[in-house]
Amino acid sequence: MATVVNHPHLLPNLARFKCTRTGTKTRLDSRGICLSSVRCSYGVLNKNREVTLSNKNDSLEISRVLNGMWQTSGGWGRIDRDAAVEAMLRYADAGLSTFDMADHYGPAEDLYGIFINRVRRERPPEYLEKVRGLTKWVPPPVKMTSSFVRDSIDVSRRRMDVASLDMLQFHWWDYSNPGYLDALKHLTDLKEEGKIKTVALTNFDTERLQIILENEIPVVSNQVQHSIVDMRPQQKMAELCQLTGVKLITYGTVLGGLLSEKFLDTNITIPFAGPPLNTPSLQKYKRMIDAWGGWSLFQGLLRTLKQVASKHGVSIPTVAVKYILDQPAIAGSMIGVRLGLAEHIQDTNAIFSLVLDDEDVNSIKEASGKGKDLLKVIGDCGDEYRRA
Repeated sequence: MATVVNHPHLLPNLARFKCTRTGTKTRLDSRGICLSSVRCSYGVLNKNREVTLSNKNDSLEISRVLNGMWQTSGGWGRIDRDAAVEAMLRYADAGLSTFDMADHYGPAEDLYGIFINRVRRERPPEYLEKVRGLTKWVPPPVKMTSSFVRDSIDVSRRRMDVASLDMLQFHWWDYSNPGYLDALKHLTDLKEEGKIKTVALTNFDTERLQIILENEIPVVSNQVQHSIVDMRPQQKMAELCQLTGVKLITYGTVLGGLLSEKFLDTNITIPFAGPPLNTPSLQKYKRMIDAWGGWSLFQGLLRTLKQVASKHGVSIPTVAVKYILDQPAIAGSMIGVRLGLAEHIQDTNAIFSLVLDDEDVNSIKEASGKGKDLLKVIGDCGDEYRRA
């Protein structure tokens, strides 16, 4: 059984951490606990298109814009297997070669397995080296034994047809059950065996991230919801990440498509008057807008983003993603892909060349700040999945 480090006064005192550098290592001094063993490093490559996440001897280079595959799980339209794989190849050919999925995203892992075999057969070896498949494991609330964790990870390895998972992002539902530490230590063992290249988290809050690091689990990132509407990660979470080197991968960054020209100057409160909210992501993030301040206030934000987008000759989603990528502690942001149904390769690639000036940033920050503080409304990162 994993041991939980005692932390009765953990979060209110983040300021008491002091970063000290010794050679190339960074230590955090806190009650005698040293986090240097899980210090992560972060480097930007290829003119900001790629980023390397690393901790000690483990490293993984990913695209700063990731292709999110939640949309393959149903609710966004029927996915044709062959058309989806062809679309994955087009994204990778355009330099967007990092794919994010999960064990419960319908056929996502299987599609990746077909795709990666096409890459092996039809593309040169140096192309294959740039392709990344990040998956998530969301286990049921059972005892986290070594055999259970191993068997679960082997399922993803078989489906994705890889000997070693590029990244395994771990989710846990119930913090009152400390079994998440057992699971993470077993995942670290699998990493040492070569079955996982990097261990990461998804939807963990700041308090639990700190506990995990204090238990010397070498996670490289935490995937969290983050957008111009939902700036919660830039509060508690970003501060801890900057101290420890752990980076954030964001999802919900374009609010399922709500942050776009399609919803500018629309009134969805009147039936059939505006675009339908006909996908799980649109419905999910409409609730987030309601919590933030409502549709009328959101329209003001869209108008601000449209002004910035027009100034630079790009789209609203391009501005929305770039703004988040420029925030502290952010390694990459997710854009959902409806494989074989719709594509936004051109808009996505425009993110890498967009430079927001101070006027842009200040106007966006002002419009975003007119809404409610979602940390107070919802709680910390991931709390939306754990509220009663």
